[in-house]
Amino acid sequence: MKWIRKRLPKRNEVLMMSDFNLKTRTWTCLALGMALSGSMALNLKAEGTKETEAGSAAQISTSPDESRELSFTYDVLPILGKYGCNGGGCHSKPKGQAGFQLSVFSFDPKSDYREITQDSSGRRVFPAYPEASLLLLKPTQTVAHEGGKRFEKDSEPYRILRDWIAQGMPYKKEGEPELESIQVDPPTWTTQKETEFEMQVTAQYSDGSQRDVTRWAEFVTSDKEFVYFEEEQAGVAHVGRKSGEGVALARFMGEVGVTQILVPTQTAEAGEVFEVDFPANNFIDPLAKAQFERLRIEPSNLSSDGEFLRRAFLVTIGTIPTPEEARAFIEDPDPEKRSRWIRKILERPEYAEFWAVKWGDWIRPNPFRVGGKSVYILDQWLRQQFRQNRPYDEMVQEIMTAQGSTHRNGPVVMYRDRREPEELTTLISQIFLGVRLECAKCHHHPNEKWSQEDFYDFAAYFADLKRKGTGISPPISGSAEMFYHQPGGKVQHPVTEEIMQPRPLGSSQRIQIPKNEDPRKALAEWMTSPDNPFFARAIVNRVWAELFGQGFVNPVDDFRVSNPVINEPLLDAVAKDFIEHDYDLKYLIGTIMNSRLFQLSSNPNTSNVSDTQNFSRYYRKRISAEALLDAVNDVTGSRDRYLGLSRTARAIQTWNHKIPSDFMDAFGRPNSSADCPCDRVEKPSLTQALHLMHSEELQRKISNFDGRVSKLLQTFDPPRLVDELYLSVYSRFPDPEEKEIVLGLFNDPDILEKEAAEDLLWALLNSAEFVFNH
Repeated sequence: MKWIRKRLPKRNEVLMMSDFNLKTRTWTCLALGMALSGSMALNLKAEGTKETEAGSAAQISTSPDESRELSFTYDVLPILGKYGCNGGGCHSKPKGQAGFQLSVFSFDPKSDYREITQDSSGRRVFPAYPEASLLLLKPTQTVAHEGGKRFEKDSEPYRILRDWIAQGMPYKKEGEPELESIQVDPPTWTTQKETEFEMQVTAQYSDGSQRDVTRWAEFVTSDKEFVYFEEEQAGVAHVGRKSGEGVALARFMGEVGVTQILVPTQTAEAGEVFEVDFPANNFIDPLAKAQFERLRIEPSNLSSDGEFLRRAFLVTIGTIPTPEEARAFIEDPDPEKRSRWIRKILERPEYAEFWAVKWGDWIRPNPFRVGGKSVYILDQWLRQQFRQNRPYDEMVQEIMTAQGSTHRNGPVVMYRDRREPEELTTLISQIFLGVRLECAKCHHHPNEKWSQEDFYDFAAYFADLKRKGTGISPPISGSAEMFYHQPGGKVQHPVTEEIMQPRPLGSSQRIQIPKNEDPRKALAEWMTSPDNPFFARAIVNRVWAELFGQGFVNPVDDFRVSNPVINEPLLDAVAKDFIEHDYDLKYLIGTIMNSRLFQLSSNPNTSNVSDTQNFSRYYRKRISAEALLDAVNDVTGSRDRYLGLSRTARAIQTWNHKIPSDFMDAFGRPNSSADCPCDRVEKPSLTQALHLMHSEELQRKISNFDGRVSKLLQTFDPPRLVDELYLSVYSRFPDPEEKEIVLGLFNDPDILEKEAAEDLLWALLNSAEFVFNH
């Protein structure tokens, strides 16, 4: 091809004419250097052709739609997000990818703009010939690209990026509005299994304008069996074969919106009203019933007396009933006996020990970092709070404002382990507010509204916390440390370097705190206020999860729009009732246990067999390590000795994972040298099964001369012995078939009475009915 050059007047710019089109007899102009706007008829004559007509003259086009200027923030960033360029698995890795680094989900657009247009002398964009830009060559895989092909040539994203480069790569247009939010339609959708529907995403801007950004939004879901998306169908939600309630999430430029999807279990006929027979014990039950009817789920029947009593003991005090207690409850004809026994159980001293262990999981620090004595002081403080049934808001206020010595004041130990404002922010928001802010420490949360400003404004509450002493020196850290308030501390934004001011989560207003006042006091007052949208819901969800095996939100400390609340009206009602009763934890536990919902059987029916989140049946869960060890000892009539504790101490009184116990370690006792809050592993394991089956220690307990079996054999009565063992292990009598089979063991002349009794107890202890709370 012969090249034709022409110098343009006034712009001192050279154009190269190339790609002569034989059909239209026109040249395509490619600008070298600064891109030109507008269009120009060059009226050039190619060799062997006629002069071009005005209508077919070569033009310099800035975009397919010449009436609209493009910008980086308005047009380019959505493309980077849509095609995953700024995702954690691509160019937003800590060190980027192939020398090209973007901020996670475009939380720092100015940095991204510099990286694209200026890094490495602007090698990624070529304004003179936009099609030769790496920003286009890589995603179309014209040149090698580890991320594969992201879009085709001449597709819409290709044209936008090409024309943006040709326009001179503007960062923002003059007067460009700011994105404020997105709206996802439909907000709710009720449908059947294996269907599909379309979602539309509309961006709302600061000037009141709206923009359909469905094609640029990213659609994700946490449960792909429930609903899923296909990349080539923007906004089309495919509903799977699973019934229940869930969400489809749309993300656009850091903003998040959801569609809540309801898939009833049974197909509804036209005009049909689905009702369930679900008598109400208290206000919880009508709200649960409404959820069952929405989802067309038939709840399970009421649990038996033995099931209820054993469940109530285990979730409240971490202990199983004695045979005498089980027999008395089962034979009690009083229709109000369940409520009466709930009150009785809650007054047991084991209540404080058991719930202190749970709170220890959540806030217990690493003893190698803070020292064993400090951990012990905190543990004893927790146990005292539950012995007194101290109102939850008062307990948290004391933790939040704690000062003094780590060898005298239990709550201050938390500050010895989490030493920096950023560390305290993640712990406190997660434990007491049910909000995970870790992502927002470095970038805008991908599935929530939390930004870096939210994170560091919250961290500013801890800026004035000072300490003196020897600090921490793992693995010893035995000395005490003093914590106190002293004005003058500061927390800086890592990007803008702005000095941050305290601001409550979810509020748009930063607060001014008097110079000599500890900001943590203001934080504690905001957190425990009845108007706080997080505080009561977070603890109610935790307690509910401890009683039912799972919460309204799971994980229990991860409230966010993309992790929806199951039956939110019920959660709100329980939280409101908890506040109205002065944050009384015993009252909260008793209210939940008195509901019919809590007392349902764990045996499913054909309607709710696949329901795993709406509490239409009780969900079986493995007993915690400490409670299970105590149960083994209670059943066998044995005792374990625990280092540093009295001879009569129970497993639920242990306060440190360093107290040796192979049994508790095998069954999931959390190691607080890990980063708390320590989540217990609830799933059973092969190690646990083998430990029960082959443990020499367990066999020793079963055959102990002073144990339960030996005492029952002193007055040998096989029917009575069988009843006692079933009552001690399962809190129920054996059914006729079980009793017939078991009594056959004692009638076998080849089996000794002691051997038969020990084998029976071993078999009962190795059953799922014993190991699981049901």
